[in-house]
Amino acid sequence: MNIMISGLTNMETTLKIREFPVPYYAVDYPFFGIRSHVSGVAYNLAKALSMLGNNINLFSMIGNDYEGDRILHQLTEDGINTSYIQHSLTETPTSVILYDNFGKRQVYSDLKDIQEKEFDLNCISDLVKQSDLVVACNINFNRPLLKYAKSLRKTIATDVHVLNNIHDEYNFEFMEYADILFLSDEQLPYRADQFIRDLKDTYTCKIIVLGQGEKGAMLYDRGSDKLYHLDPVTVFPVVNTVGAGDALFSSFLNYYGKGYDPITALKFAELFAAKKISFSGASIGFITEEELTKLYSEYEIRTYELL
Repeated sequence: MNIMISGLTNMETTLKIREFPVPYYAVDYPFFGIRSHVSGVAYNLAKALSMLGNNINLFSMIGNDYEGDRILHQLTEDGINTSYIQHSLTETPTSVILYDNFGKRQVYSDLKDIQEKEFDLNCISDLVKQSDLVVACNINFNRPLLKYAKSLRKTIATDVHVLNNIHDEYNFEFMEYADILFLSDEQLPYRADQFIRDLKDTYTCKIIVLGQGEKGAMLYDRGSDKLYHLDPVTVFPVVNTVGAGDALFSSFLNYYGKGYDPITALKFAELFAAKKISFSGASIGFITEEELTKLYSEYEIRTYELL
């Protein structure tokens, strides 16, 4: 598939801590517990989908600084086109993630001035036209992209991450234009199955997937008008759950976009995400389609239709 991804790329530092809440230390020595990688939702998706055999074009914004240069170098190493990366920020966004031995994590994300930036759609209009799928991350500069992609009848996928209100003001446009909508269950105000039903009654998404971490995932398919629950995959030791949602999202898009039914696509995605979180770092631990096919043949994931 030809996939356009538009969103955040940043530098990420992960820090392994002893426990949450973090007690005060004047100094600590977490040997091999501090690592820095290129990350950000758009980069994570681009890397994962590229490894799964897709042609990726990434649009993002970075600063004209060392961190920005490091991102460009990493993209080149990954074989991802850098032609649509703009040096339009005062500084490149960065994040710090604390995580413990039990998979819990706490994220600090410094977006710099990216939320105030806009761009000229003309610079990516041909790119959108050539894409089979447009993945628009929920960042402010993507709002005009949603309307343009929809006018071209392109399939739009987005992940709104944490949501506690189906009418959330910030994410409203992303949910309104999405054909494929992903989110997490981390801050749901009420029962997950009812929340998904309320989303499908409010918006026109064809597919809604709710990641539930250690509880598995839920999927609504408008084609059958049915809601399903998938059991979790627990065959790999959890090291760091950061990036699990990006892994689930990207792998689902790969298989659904290649013609697999939604349930099968989500089963592949759960295995992909489960393998990924046995590594530390949001952009670390992705596997190839060949490796994932082998895993799929070895593990069965139970699925239930919810009434």
